[in-house]
Amino acid sequence: MLQFARLARGSRILLCVGSLALLAAGAPALTAADNWSSSMRVHYAVEINGFDVGSFEYESQAEQQSYSLTGSARLSILLGAFTWEGETRSFGTLGGEVKPASFSFDYKSSLKTGSTSFAFADDAVTSITQQPPPVAIPEAIPLREDHLKGVIDPLTALMVLSRGSPGNPCQRRIAIFDGRERFDLVFSYKGEVHVSELTASGQPGVALLCKVRYLPIAGHKVDADTQFMAANEGIEVALRPIPAVNLFVPYSIRIPTRIGIASLQSKRVEIITPGKPQIALLH
Repeated sequence: MLQFARLARGSRILLCVGSLALLAAGAPALTAADNWSSSMRVHYAVEINGFDVGSFEYESQAEQQSYSLTGSARLSILLGAFTWEGETRSFGTLGGEVKPASFSFDYKSSLKTGSTSFAFADDAVTSITQQPPPVAIPEAIPLREDHLKGVIDPLTALMVLSRGSPGNPCQRRIAIFDGRERFDLVFSYKGEVHVSELTASGQPGVALLCKVRYLPIAGHKVDADTQFMAANEGIEVALRPIPAVNLFVPYSIRIPTRIGIASLQSKRVEIITPGKPQIALLH
């Protein structure tokens, strides 16, 4: 049971890092019409210790000054003895910058079922709903009002595409709220990795490798699992540049957990941009 709980928490962090990887590129202020893909779909394989345990699918749609995002994850461990499914949705507006308006997360597993949703206004989280209602945990670091300002939900992060701005795309600190915990992800440059393709795409064959640190702020328990993740030096994201549309796509994500190495590997990427040829990447 404890291992299942660790896996569920580890998978939340894994998928959050995956959602945030595009933010590492550090895009400046943008306008919706000229700088955002109208459609993007990404499929990732999820592995634990080298074994295929599920998938993560992401899709974005942008129309005029608004956007909608969906993400779904499926995990199955020990021949189906433990299963976990999560569905996320995010909505917001596009203009000088991305502004999330609402986020929802529904999940079910072999252990429990639940949901979390929250809304934004004036650059802050204004309401949070959880089912079943959360049980007070005395040892948890309490969330304060200032913890909910200037944050972004994990799924909205995928809308922020790099415009090839100067500087290293692996230099960024991101403030995150996932409905329960407030934490930062800190990116730093580590090196480069070769990209393998099933079909030649004509895009660069080298990805930038970013080291990612998880920094808990509030809403978490100061337990062995949190301490392990906070001290974790092995979290990595490889960002593949796609110059044709001026963005970085997360090629692979690696997270050591207390039950082994968890990873996301991109398998299929489809990008549709108005006035440009469709881009398909197969890994």
